[in-house]
Amino acid sequence: MSGGAALVLFVGMRFRRERLPVGTRCLRYYLIAGVISYLLPNLLVFVMVPHLGVGVTSILFTFSPIFTLLLSLVFKISKPAGLGVAGIALGFVGALMIVLSKGRIEAPVEVRWLLLGFLIPLSLAGGNLYRTVAWPPGSSSQSLAVGTNSAAGVVALALIGVSHANGSPAGLAAAAAAPLLVLAQITLSALMFSVFFRLQKVGGPVYLSQVGYVVAATGLAVGSLVMGERYGMFTWLGAAIVAVAVVLTTVSQARNSA
Repeated sequence: MSGGAALVLFVGMRFRRERLPVGTRCLRYYLIAGVISYLLPNLLVFVMVPHLGVGVTSILFTFSPIFTLLLSLVFKISKPAGLGVAGIALGFVGALMIVLSKGRIEAPVEVRWLLLGFLIPLSLAGGNLYRTVAWPPGSSSQSLAVGTNSAAGVVALALIGVSHANGSPAGLAAAAAAPLLVLAQITLSALMFSVFFRLQKVGGPVYLSQVGYVVAATGLAVGSLVMGERYGMFTWLGAAIVAVAVVLTTVSQARNSA
């Protein structure tokens, strides 16, 4: 996903005759941001889904805004307006309702996997803040998207090589057997990252973290409509509260930008 998205975005850069910065500071940024923002969260997602399901795993993304807000306040990186803080707090309440309901009726979630899953939003929050404070001066959004995804892809390949040192990487063979799925993942990743860094540059880390709410809503819909997962009324009530929280934070950001 990361390597494919980087390749697509790099081709777009070359069409615009834009070069990829490769200085020491930029390379360090690519590596750190790529690992904590993309590689680690994605790895955790693929590990969690078989144990938690699509819907519950996606709900964990809703905790990235509150983690991002808390870390930004601790390190004095940004201070959202009162309405934005209220929106994030309300979103946290909605997410907590969903998690406490364990998201599914048919297959209860094991607490140990749920707790481990919280590493996903924690990693995302760390990535949101690092990408902001370490942003290389003069670097474009597109170039940073290419660099960070390239680094994530290279490290992922290295991990595959190490973990399969004594045998063939069967996982890659399985992925190669589903080319349309791989192509869809690459396409969606490229579309997302084409605007991801622009959104961060304009709105900052806390506002960008609201993407987690969108991920959660999409995950619930996919889990219910495509994967056949079933959720209780408490879960859907939490999802509705999350939707209201997104509206509040969006309005707050619009007011701050005006």
